This record gives sequence, structure tokens and C-alpha cells, in this order.
Amino acid sequence: MFDCDKCGLCCSHIGGNVLYKDLDRGDGVCKFLKENLCSIYEERPLLCRVDESWKNIFSSKMTLEQFYELNYQGCKTLKEKYKKGEQDVLEFVE
Repeated sequence: MFDCDKCGLCCSHIGGNVLYKDLDRGDGVCKFLKENLCSIYEERPLLCRVDESWKNIFSSKMTLEQFYELNYQGCKTLKEKYKKGEQDVLEFVE
């Protein structure tokens, strides 16, 4: 299972990504992000569910380990860009 720390960075930086355009409230933030948490977590779209999206969409293109690595790298990149200097936030992806 993908280990998400629920920092909210991926949900607050969806602007410009065509896969998430229907979720964008117009400023690059997911319209369902409330107080840094997903307000529809149990009913969130398939693309917001890492394990299920791999199984249903990406499993024919890459292994689960490769998919996790791409997601962890994306997470690490967001944390480095937007939370620079908060070392404790980066530890789980290293």
C-alpha cells in the first residue's frame, strides 16, 4: 500500500495537470481540499487513489514498485519546492 503522509501538497498543486482539471477550483488547488484534508476521501476519484489507479490504469505500463517510485519522487519534489527547510517532512521519502 502506498504510504501517504497526507501533507496535502499534491492536492494543493494540481493546476496545469489535465488529468485533474475537473478537480481544480481555478487556482491550482483541488476543490475538495478542506483544512488540508480531502473532504471526499472515501469517495475520491480513481486517479487520487494510488494503489487502485495503478491496478486499473497503469499496471500494463509499469510495475507497482515503479509506480510507487514515481509517486514518491513527485511527493519529494513538491516537498523540496514548497516546504524547503522542513527536514522532518522529507524523511519518509528518503
